[in-house]
Amino acid sequence: MAVRAVRGAVQLERDEAAHMDEQVSELLTAVLERNGLTTDDLISIWFTATPDLHSDFPAAAARKLGIVDVPLICAQELDIEGAMPRVVRVLAHIESDKPRADIAHVYLGAAGALRKDIAQ
Repeated sequence: MAVRAVRGAVQLERDEAAHMDEQVSELLTAVLERNGLTTDDLISIWFTATPDLHSDFPAAAARKLGIVDVPLICAQELDIEGAMPRVVRVLAHIESDKPRADIAHVYLGAAGALRKDIAQ
């Protein structure tokens, strides 16, 4: 079984904990479903949030989904002028037999503009 990485992002409409929970849960669910993964396939997940998001930790949504025995970490995204606001990004390390080219990276809503080359 190979170690692979899958990327994703979502832009929040507002900085509220319940909204972040809903949107990050949707993103993680889509990452799992589109790649045919279960939580047992997860090795670790990195979350980043743009500096304008303060309401909650994105990892809290993962815990509410039942991802409880996987290492999670949150960090702040670089504060780059002109960058898309209110974005949560995810980098999940997984075990998968899929070739790297078959990994489905998930960019929801407006965040699809961040990586048109790999967003599916």
